[in-house]
Amino acid sequence: MPKDVIMKAPPDEKRFDVIVYLLAAVIIVIVLYPLLFVVSASFSDPAKVLNGEVWLLPKGVTLEAYSNILHNDKIWTGYRNTLIYTVVGTSVNIMMTLLAAYPLSRPDLPGRKLLMLIVTLTMFFSGGLIPSYLLVKNLGMVDTMWALIIPGAISTYNLIVMRTYFESSIPWELQEAAHIDGCSNWRLLISIILPLSKPIIAVMVLFYAVGHWNSFFNALIYIRSEDRYPLQLVLREILMISQSAGADGGNVGLEDQILLSESIKYAVIIVSSLPVLLMYPLVQKHFVKGVMIGSIKG
Repeated sequence: MPKDVIMKAPPDEKRFDVIVYLLAAVIIVIVLYPLLFVVSASFSDPAKVLNGEVWLLPKGVTLEAYSNILHNDKIWTGYRNTLIYTVVGTSVNIMMTLLAAYPLSRPDLPGRKLLMLIVTLTMFFSGGLIPSYLLVKNLGMVDTMWALIIPGAISTYNLIVMRTYFESSIPWELQEAAHIDGCSNWRLLISIILPLSKPIIAVMVLFYAVGHWNSFFNALIYIRSEDRYPLQLVLREILMISQSAGADGGNVGLEDQILLSESIKYAVIIVSSLPVLLMYPLVQKHFVKGVMIGSIKG
């Protein structure tokens, strides 16, 4: 093609590109502004935040909120509990989901379709809150870590995604060849299936870990001791203190409490979000591949 010939996009294509860029810009602003506001508010004077003076950039920059967090035993106890619940819960989730998804992906499993139908029904029907609470209570798990882990040990959606990955990404012929060579089912799972399943395992780790980290409702129902509260319940208490103190505005003695809770709550949001933000880059290279293969094929 001659150098002086310049390819021009049709007018309709240009207009489409402009609309796409505008929509993308609007979505970015909608998503980023709350995040930027929380970061700015965590570094701002709480009085200015309460007065609505903080819009985008911090005003009256101070590290008092983070200093209060460092000296708040409840926050660190909640942080420790959430880390334990997330690590133990995610480990149990991954192990149970693997042990359920792999057999269901094998075509030589008798009654596989019936089992998948029963598993799928649990996505649409459940016992409800009261029967679930009675079951957890009768098992003696109320006010223990296991009340937050065992009832949700397997997510049906994640189970289906992982099973689909096994069916579509790991050739059945490879598994048959391993059996011919004398490989047992456990050896096949550990030595062949797991090394080939790093993308989907990374996706499941992220899904389960974020779910445990952000979960507060189950803890609100089953956990009674404050020393077992996860970080999300501690943050909820801080927000409730701020709201109840704000409702009694005539009490001058509560002003310091209002400012303290206002400064801490934004800083806690930042601190509580950091582990998830730091974990994502570690699994990013497997994330897109695992999601696309596990959820579309099959």
